[in-house]
Amino acid sequence: MGTQSESLLISSLLYVLVLAHVLTSPVSAKNLKQQEKDRIIKLPGQPPNLNFSQYSGYISVDQKAGRALFYWLIEAPVSKRPASRPLVLWLNGGPGCSSVAYGASEEVGPFRVRSDGKTLYLNPYAWNNEANMLFLDSPAGVGFSYTNNLDDIYTVGDKRTVKDAYTFLIKWLEIFPQYNHRPFYIAGESYAGHYIPELSQVIVRGNKGTKNPVLNFKGFLLGNPLIDDYYDNIGTHEYWWNHGLISESTYKDLQKFCPNETFLFPKNKCSTALNRAYQQFGSINPYSIYSTPCYETGTLNRNLHLSLVFMHVNNSAIRGNWSDSPKSMLPIFKELIAAGIRIWLYSGDADAILPLTATRYSIDALNLKTDIEWYAWIDPFNEQVGGWTQVYKGLTYVTVRGAGHEVPLTKPRLALLLFNYFLKNQSLPESLID
Repeated sequence: MGTQSESLLISSLLYVLVLAHVLTSPVSAKNLKQQEKDRIIKLPGQPPNLNFSQYSGYISVDQKAGRALFYWLIEAPVSKRPASRPLVLWLNGGPGCSSVAYGASEEVGPFRVRSDGKTLYLNPYAWNNEANMLFLDSPAGVGFSYTNNLDDIYTVGDKRTVKDAYTFLIKWLEIFPQYNHRPFYIAGESYAGHYIPELSQVIVRGNKGTKNPVLNFKGFLLGNPLIDDYYDNIGTHEYWWNHGLISESTYKDLQKFCPNETFLFPKNKCSTALNRAYQQFGSINPYSIYSTPCYETGTLNRNLHLSLVFMHVNNSAIRGNWSDSPKSMLPIFKELIAAGIRIWLYSGDADAILPLTATRYSIDALNLKTDIEWYAWIDPFNEQVGGWTQVYKGLTYVTVRGAGHEVPLTKPRLALLLFNYFLKNQSLPESLID
């Protein structure tokens, strides 16, 4: 897009293409109008001549309670033919982390904020180079998503989060019918180790018996996930010990008091042992143990309000407590594997929060047969080892060398490569090193 008139022409052509599809789809003119209302014309400080479309806004998931979820859709560039690309929903974890603030703004989204806090530049490793990316702030009360019912803050948990996310997807597809029947994937990290399998289960069960489902779910990609409290506990504490972060006595106390505690909310003697472990960490970044800790907060708050109106944001979001969190996702994994859903798990191997040892213990508990044994995969850019991987019957596991908890933040090129191979459902390239 070289000029403003060219940009308007392309925008008009896109509108005509959408309209042509809508005229042959069971969608109302009201929904088409909403789609165009949600189109982002321009973000403050964005680079000139963008060649991809963006939309953002709200989908009501419970009108009586006044719950609405905020989304940001960033389509693939025109040159990459977005109509031929899959749709990928990105979910951050927490619970309570915004997918817009984390996933879109510092991990896999197309923009990065310059140090002036006012202008943006393009991320060369943005995932919309491979797919149309849909970022969702979930549950209500996180990021820009909101609820008008104060009782919601005391009942928020896994069950309602998944129910609302599914409602969001069904209603969102009514407004964006061009994505009906399109290959659909989910990606995310951390506590999304709960959100994503749970949402996948609801989708798979909802699609059962449907030959051509509107929500054409194919699989998920999940990084440094919370999967099973028991295995996450023993694997995490083992990682701390064998990386020299804690003492022998602290490790023994963690082994004794913590394995059966709830991973998110430990109590009693386990909590005491954990506090001692955190003190022994010293001044490191446990999310990426070999990275320099960040002690300074940004100064972007003063400029944030300038961009919210351009993204159609209601600034009345509230936060809440967490009420339900199942101790294990492994039964859901088994159900999804039996249903033929593509599952890839990955770990940044420098993460001490939900480390690779925790995930490997959970995978081992699934008792899956191995299709391709453990091997070092290569980064074709520099022919260096990018990490290690093993392909099981029904699941692929990948480690990313030197990456932290947010793999796309710490190793963006490797994360994009991993994403590309996941979408193609191909094993990562083998290392040239014997």
